[in-house]
Amino acid sequence: MTPEDAKTALISVLQDIQARSGLDCPALDGDVIPPKLLPKFDSTVWPVATTLVARKLGVIIPNDVHIFGGENGVPLLSINQTAVLICKKAQTKKHQKVAA
Repeated sequence: MTPEDAKTALISVLQDIQARSGLDCPALDGDVIPPKLLPKFDSTVWPVATTLVARKLGVIIPNDVHIFGGENGVPLLSINQTAVLICKKAQTKKHQKVAA
């Protein structure tokens, strides 16, 4: 998985969440910080978005990884920054099964 793969999956999930919620979804690119741009996209929605991105990519994102930032004084992350973080922290499902 590359950061571009993660970015594409993330943008797709964000667009889907906004559409299903009946909310506007402005154009998304790598420099966008989702919580600042997307209406009602806040920390209550982030875990759902994280799970959907992980499923789309076929990976596991550990529960302690906050892919949108904003935890413990960490600034909110752009889509590009989130994509890189996903690539660093995600575990393949095969790897996870072996470790268990």
